[in-house]
Amino acid sequence: MRNLFSLFLILAASLVHAAQTDSLDVPSAAMKQNYKAAVVLPDTYAKNKAAKFPVLYLLHGGGGHFRDWLTSTPDKTLVHRLADQYGIIIVMPEGETFGWYLDAPNKPEHQFETYITKEVIGKIDATYRTVADKKGRVITGLSMGGHGALYLATRNPQLFCAAGSMSGAVDMNWSNWRINADFLKSVQTRFESLLGPMETNAPVYYQNSVVNLAEQMKKNALPLVIDCGVDDFLIEPNRELHRRLVYNKTVHDYTERPGGHTWDYWENSLPFHVLYFSKVLKANKVL
Repeated sequence: MRNLFSLFLILAASLVHAAQTDSLDVPSAAMKQNYKAAVVLPDTYAKNKAAKFPVLYLLHGGGGHFRDWLTSTPDKTLVHRLADQYGIIIVMPEGETFGWYLDAPNKPEHQFETYITKEVIGKIDATYRTVADKKGRVITGLSMGGHGALYLATRNPQLFCAAGSMSGAVDMNWSNWRINADFLKSVQTRFESLLGPMETNAPVYYQNSVVNLAEQMKKNALPLVIDCGVDDFLIEPNRELHRRLVYNKTVHDYTERPGGHTWDYWENSLPFHVLYFSKVLKANKVL
């Protein structure tokens, strides 16, 4: 009986993720705000004191905050297991509920491109043993964060070696989204607070929409992984981005799977993204 109980304890321990989660203060001088980021360190981080680790920046969606990927997935161990499986640091920074990971021309207090690319990355590299180079840095996210990941990587290719998007809101022209009138009005109001009215500021919306950055993506030649559920209200903008990338011969990985704009879909999607990134990181000899 004692041996059986010991075996049970060993099996139970093996089911508990070993990754460590930090809640890190990352204040923003650009926005004069104090923010936090969640950082998941793989089990090998504590075991190998001399090693440096590649970093995945994992962005949350609209209406969310930095801890969403830890608290909203059906499997609350998902991020920890992936960190342990691949030996990567996973950083989940704050993007506010409607910050869009850009420097908003109409809101000086929303400078999230500057925040992520300069303040967050700088803080992470100064705090942890990271591969502090683009060859060891990748980025992806869901919905608003999917747009943000592609946006930041496309505009700052010197920082990332690959980028992804899950159910990305890749077109800021909300009339191309499959949403009801009430949701559309809410989105319009919030976009206009960031970018101004569409009627007078259409070029700003166009220039900041990922769907219109296909030529820059081709020039950068970063590995890209993009997916969206066939029942998602953002499926058509994703199909349009894919079409443009195919047309201009930008190499990328694009997938449509059953599912909508849900955590069940994103929980299924994230492991594919991390697998894709692991191949890039291995090719870069940092994994």
